[in-house]
Amino acid sequence: MAEVKLIGKLPSPFVYRVIWALKIKGIPYEFIEEDLTNKNPLLKYNPVHKKVPVLLHGEKTVCESMIIVEYIDETWQQNSLLPNDPYERALARFWVKFAEDKVVSVWRMFGAIGEELEKTMKETEEMLQTVEEHGLGEKKFFGGDNIGIADIAFGSVIYWLEVIEEAVGVRVISEAHKFPRLHAWIKNFKQVPIIQESLPDWDWMVAFCKGRREAVLASA
Repeated sequence: MAEVKLIGKLPSPFVYRVIWALKIKGIPYEFIEEDLTNKNPLLKYNPVHKKVPVLLHGEKTVCESMIIVEYIDETWQQNSLLPNDPYERALARFWVKFAEDKVVSVWRMFGAIGEELEKTMKETEEMLQTVEEHGLGEKKFFGGDNIGIADIAFGSVIYWLEVIEEAVGVRVISEAHKFPRLHAWIKNFKQVPIIQESLPDWDWMVAFCKGRREAVLASA
């Protein structure tokens, strides 16, 4: 099998999506830290968006986190992340698309203050309520008893949302009584050994986000 390399920058939530998929599949890989002072490698491997993550599989280059995750799932058959049933597979892809479309409010919250912060919090709460009511049901994970592609898509968002809340000093997902199913899912997700051992350190993440937020607000 061709050599696998992952170009990324930590603690990007999008890079962690790919890391989790590779680890769940048991695929050995080399991690290459993106050099922010030198974008030349990204110009070569991702000339369209010039951003990470980028997966190198032999001579093949794959970009965009969830496209990479699906490529990994289709290339290596063990520990499938997508269901075999066509309808269940369509549902999983629906929630991945929902995550990609709707979670922009989470990232906007990171650099918002005042009315803009309140607006992004409202949008984020509406997104979470939709997942609470329609995405999980009584299931352990989005697809049932095992972690799947939709869990990877949302896991990277929810953990970083918890960190952003702490860094910004607001409460959205932490209102447990509003999202009991989501909180049960978060607990189950974090208890998966591969996820648990690869999540970035909480205290370091909070300090990192506080520092980045201060820098973003100072330059605004």
